[in-house]
Amino acid sequence: MITSTDTETDMNTDTTRALRALEHDAASVRLRAALAVGTSPDPAYVGGLVRRCAVEPDFSVREMLTWALTRHPASMTVPLLLGEVRSPGAQARSQALHTLSKIGDRRAWPAITPALLADADDEVARSAWRAAVVLVPEDAQHELAVVLATQLGRGGRETQLSLSRALVALGEAVLPTLTAATTDLDPRVRTHALATERLWHDPDAGFESAIEEAKRTAALDGAPGGTTDGVDR
Repeated sequence: MITSTDTETDMNTDTTRALRALEHDAASVRLRAALAVGTSPDPAYVGGLVRRCAVEPDFSVREMLTWALTRHPASMTVPLLLGEVRSPGAQARSQALHTLSKIGDRRAWPAITPALLADADDEVARSAWRAAVVLVPEDAQHELAVVLATQLGRGGRETQLSLSRALVALGEAVLPTLTAATTDLDPRVRTHALATERLWHDPDAGFESAIEEAKRTAALDGAPGGTTDGVDR
């Protein structure tokens, strides 16, 4: 006769086996393990999934870990992810923010601080920007736009494109802040702001063409440094 103790033992064994598979040397095994955990959600998996997100080196596996976490109740995942947002490890912060953006629970909004939006690590900052525009309450959109605008001109193409997309996602709330930034004394800030403004009006415009158009606009306006390329290569 199978007893409840036997059943609990089997479940504990299955959980242990799945969590160990998330640490296997082969990325393909870790990927399958994360898929299996997400396919059959269980509260016992949540802590292990969050911990693995902080150290997993493979992008595809990290994406599967995030998917697996979204399959669990937000009441279980969000508190742990908010703890990771304050981690000293950059990947832990970045992946937690990314996962919070996928979960979309606005109770996480207070954790998106100005410090995170200006994080020294580009991946953390980019994840914070994406999470912020998903989680921000409508009455805080203008304030968020002002904070995001302080990052204009930062980094290379991918970083600047991420920021432009975040700003555009805020809709009309961003326009006054963008307009002000188009006259900034820093040519990188000015060029990035002009390119973002163009993307706001024409979302189908490519970022490279938006940057080139912004440089031409700055030059025609007679702005100092108007021909300076505002994007690192």
